[in-house]
Amino acid sequence: MTVEEGTSESPTYCRSTEGYEDAFQWDTRADCEVRHILDRIADKWSLLVIALLECRRLRFTELMREIDGVSQRMLTVTLRQLERDGLVHRTVHPVIPPKVEYELTPLAETLQQTVQALVTWTEDHQREIVEARQAYDARAAAAANA
Repeated sequence: MTVEEGTSESPTYCRSTEGYEDAFQWDTRADCEVRHILDRIADKWSLLVIALLECRRLRFTELMREIDGVSQRMLTVTLRQLERDGLVHRTVHPVIPPKVEYELTPLAETLQQTVQALVTWTEDHQREIVEARQAYDARAAAAANA
């Protein structure tokens, strides 16, 4: 099979060879991993774990304390998935009781700037979003009462 010039040989490559990038192509191609990766990185617990591990290693219990509302099971699942994706490194120290620490991998560190930009944007615009929600809720309530 001959690969067209400008086309990646990777089966999961999702860009168009026509120069036009179809914004929805990553969402529809069965062999494209972009959607799955975005779902993992953008979920609420993963973003928090990545943000917390930015500057330091943390133990499981430290992560539990820092992340309000996460269950032990959900944190375990999130850490395993991030480890599987190569974003978190898990170190088990051979002591009793076992000591397990989590830290970002070099791959995750390349993502950190993007995550921080998202966190900064959220902090900068949270008031506007709260106001927009309140205005929407007021319109919705008025429409329901009409």
